[in-house]
Amino acid sequence: MSSSVSPLVKQMRRSLAALVLLTLTITCGCALLTQPVSSTTQRGPRVVAEPQELSDSVLALARPRDVKDLVALDAMAEYLTNRLRALGFEPHDQPFTYEGKTYRNVRVVTGDPKAPRVVVGAHYDSYGPLPAADDNASGVAVVLELARILQTHPAPGAVELVFWTLEEPPVYATEFMGSVIHAKALTAESVKVTGVLSIETVGFYSDDEGSQHFPAPGLAGLYSTTGNYVALVSNLDNVSLVRAVKKAMQSTQGIPVMSINSPAVVPGIDWSDHRSYWPQDLRALMVTDTAANRNANYHQPTDTPDTLNYVKMARLTEALFEAVWVLTENLEAVK
Repeated sequence: MSSSVSPLVKQMRRSLAALVLLTLTITCGCALLTQPVSSTTQRGPRVVAEPQELSDSVLALARPRDVKDLVALDAMAEYLTNRLRALGFEPHDQPFTYEGKTYRNVRVVTGDPKAPRVVVGAHYDSYGPLPAADDNASGVAVVLELARILQTHPAPGAVELVFWTLEEPPVYATEFMGSVIHAKALTAESVKVTGVLSIETVGFYSDDEGSQHFPAPGLAGLYSTTGNYVALVSNLDNVSLVRAVKKAMQSTQGIPVMSINSPAVVPGIDWSDHRSYWPQDLRALMVTDTAANRNANYHQPTDTPDTLNYVKMARLTEALFEAVWVLTENLEAVK
């Protein structure tokens, strides 16, 4: 019997090897993009977020509060400060100047202020003179509800809650975003940050097939087209943070969680305050309902409190508490 291999067989083998390599490349690429994680047991205490608390907060916040209305923004900052004080916290302002006017972030640290901390924040300004319930009264309401839970169930480590101003255009992507001011301050203060979670537009959900849209071709094949989940979004430098947060949030089994790590060439990857922390070499991700990719009310007068799902927001808050618990309990979780 001859041991020689025909040219046809050689070509078939090369083709098969190329197909296997392509398959592995696509599989690895999809895994890097979507961050699948195995199921895990919840580590922190089981807490209950209240839909009515979230609804009340959104109703109080959902009114015009854009960059041109400093009176409204100051009123919002006072509201947030008073809410935090009513919970027993001692918040403080972080003032800064933009075009000759003074704006302010509102910050509060729970636990040892010198310890490494997890930062959870949401921007409280609106795009233009709009109610902006989903964008981003919903995120602010979730952080306030998280504050209420942390008061009775302190995390194992330090947590900073921050409410940023001036996220929306025309300030977006400039050095005057409230989150940019905050990120630079963390660096100047030599604060060790385990991760930053930007809670951005998290109130709109749908169980209808086809309700979820995508910013780039091909993504529909990797994610559900039913908009009933929350997404974790970041760049390729934050794969470990996304995996740790996703795994923790999924353990509560209260809300579906999907994720994407991608270069900013995919539209939306850097469309919120988390982008402000990357230049400071701080890990940061966005938690979102995907905004305009799901919610037709985005940046419209119809973005009103009655369009939001407060039960889903409550389950999200509980999942975020678990993520905060895990990240502060195990500082090595994102390495």
